[in-house]
Amino acid sequence: MPIEAKHNVLDALREAIQTTDERFIIDERLLPERELSERLGVGRRAVRQALNELEGEGLLFRKQGLGTFVREVGPKSTSLKSLTNRTSPNDIIEVRLEVEPVLARLAATRATPKDIDQMRLFVRRAAQAATPREYEQWDSAFHTKIAESVRNTMFWGVFRLINSVRKEQHWVNSRSRVFTFGVSEEMVRQHHAIVAAISARDPVAAEEAMRIHISTVGLRISQSMPHPA
Repeated sequence: MPIEAKHNVLDALREAIQTTDERFIIDERLLPERELSERLGVGRRAVRQALNELEGEGLLFRKQGLGTFVREVGPKSTSLKSLTNRTSPNDIIEVRLEVEPVLARLAATRATPKDIDQMRLFVRRAAQAATPREYEQWDSAFHTKIAESVRNTMFWGVFRLINSVRKEQHWVNSRSRVFTFGVSEEMVRQHHAIVAAISARDPVAAEEAMRIHISTVGLRISQSMPHPA
């Protein structure tokens, strides 16, 4: 049955992304617009509008000449689930401290003005978030945009793996208990500092701002965890 309403197209594609539905996604790349429109029973314009909106939500990214990709490693990956089950919060913070400051440093020289505008947008959306889960969505989009702006395939693959572990359900629930309104405000201020350094094309400041940010995240998570008596 054709899907006519715009929100139904969005819902169908959003669900496909979340479940890595192989009717729409192959090797983490969405089918071409023409094939998506045929499978959804709508015109290509409706599909294009939905993809633009989903990209704005931070769920997709596009590579010119290659297609449209989902941002995280698919949840059906058994190796991802195994890695998630064996990874501690400290493990994630330790790896993020080695990877993300370098990404911020590189972004300061490689990010386009459009990339930086999107970073600012995601920071604003995070600041406006009404729930921890909504904050998590925009926080993830912000960090992902920085990694994407570096345009290094190997770094991108490493980052996506880290981010996919972070987005597994029990990790999201755990972090939701940490990021209260006050802590979210602190994180957003640090996001602004990172973007300001990238926008100023200051690699050293961008790297340091990201290092401070990830260290703060680790500290807040550590403070929230129960300690043995």
